[in-house]
Amino acid sequence: MTEIFVSSDNIVSPIGLTTAENFEQLKQHVSGVKLHSDKRMSDQPFQAALFADKSFSANSQYTKFENLLIASISNALAKSAVDPADKRTILILSSTKGNISLLEDTTVSESLAKRISLNTSAQLVAGHFKFANIPVIVSNACISGMLALLIGMRLIQSGQYNHAVVAGADVISKFVLSGFQSFQAVSSLPCKPFDAARDGINLGEGAGTVILTSDKNYSHGVKITGGSVSNDANHISGPSRTGEELYIAIRKALQAAAMAAGEIGFISAHGTATVFNDEMEAKAIGLAGLQDVPVNSLKGYYGHTLGAAGLIESVISIQSLKEGLILPTRGFEKAGVSQPVNVCSSLYKTNALHFLKTASGFGGCNAAMVFSKH
Repeated sequence: MTEIFVSSDNIVSPIGLTTAENFEQLKQHVSGVKLHSDKRMSDQPFQAALFADKSFSANSQYTKFENLLIASISNALAKSAVDPADKRTILILSSTKGNISLLEDTTVSESLAKRISLNTSAQLVAGHFKFANIPVIVSNACISGMLALLIGMRLIQSGQYNHAVVAGADVISKFVLSGFQSFQAVSSLPCKPFDAARDGINLGEGAGTVILTSDKNYSHGVKITGGSVSNDANHISGPSRTGEELYIAIRKALQAAAMAAGEIGFISAHGTATVFNDEMEAKAIGLAGLQDVPVNSLKGYYGHTLGAAGLIESVISIQSLKEGLILPTRGFEKAGVSQPVNVCSSLYKTNALHFLKTASGFGGCNAAMVFSKH
C-alpha cells in the first residue's frame, strides 16, 4: 500500500496565523474562547472563539470563508514543494456551513444561490492558486475535515494523484449559532470536555490545511497510517448511546494501520463537552481497549470549528507528536463520564510514535485516523 506522508500544514485561528504560533499559544494555555456581546449574532452574550471584526473580510473579491481558506492554503504551500498546477495534485475542501452567512443580509435570488454554493467557493479558491484539477468538496457535518483527509489519502493510494491539498474552514454567524442554541447545546461558560460539570459547546471559527503526498522526499516526518468512517444510524442529532459505531471506526483505523491499541501514544478526541458526545466517546474508547491512553480535547482553546475541526486538531496533534508533548484538556477538572478515560489535565512529555484522532457529527457520522512518526 502506498505510504501517505504529511508534507506541510497550517492553522489560521483567533490565536495564531501559523501552526507554530498556534502551538506556542496552546503551550502557554492561551484560549481563543471569549465572552462576546454581539446583537448581530445573539440577543444573549455567548462564549466563542472568533476573529476580530472585519478580519479576513478586506478582500471583497472573496468572502471571509474563502479568505480564511486562501490564507491557510497559502502558508501550507509556501512550506511544501507540492505544485498546485501539477495535474497530479488535487485540492479537497471541507466545510459544514461555508458562506451560509450570506443569507442573513442579502436578498434571496438566483445569483445568491450560486454565490452561496460550496462549489462556487471551491472554484474561486482553486482558481486563486491555479490548481489544474476540479476541486473535491466534502461536507459531512463535523467529521468533514477528517473525512477530507481520508479521501485525500485514498485518492493518492488509488494512483489518481501524487499529492492532495486538504483544507477546511468555517465561519460563525447568527445562522450557525442560533442553530446550536435551538438544540440547547451551547454553554454559557467556557466549555469543559469530559468534565462532570460540562453542559455544552462553544463555537469557533478558523481554517486548517494539511498537504498529503506519496513522495517521501516531501515529508516533514509524519504519515497517515490508517483511517476509517462509520455511522450510528441512531438519530439526526444525537450520537449513539453505546459508542459501538465510533469503536468500529477506531478498530478499522487500527487494522488499516496494522497496529495494536497498546501502540497508540495519545488520543485527540472530538470532545465537544456536550453530555452525550463525551459519554459516547468514552464508551468507544473503552470498547477499543484505549481507556488508559492519554486523551485530550482542544475545544476549550478553539471552540468547535465544525468543518475545520478535524484538520485543526489533527495539525496540533501532529505538532504534539513531533515535539513530544501532550496538551492538556482546557476546562477539565473532574471526570464526568461513566467509563474511565485518561483525560490529560496538564502538559507533559511523551515518547509517543503514534496518535489516534477521532470525530463524530450530526447524522451519526464518525471518523478515526492514525498518524505516525516515520
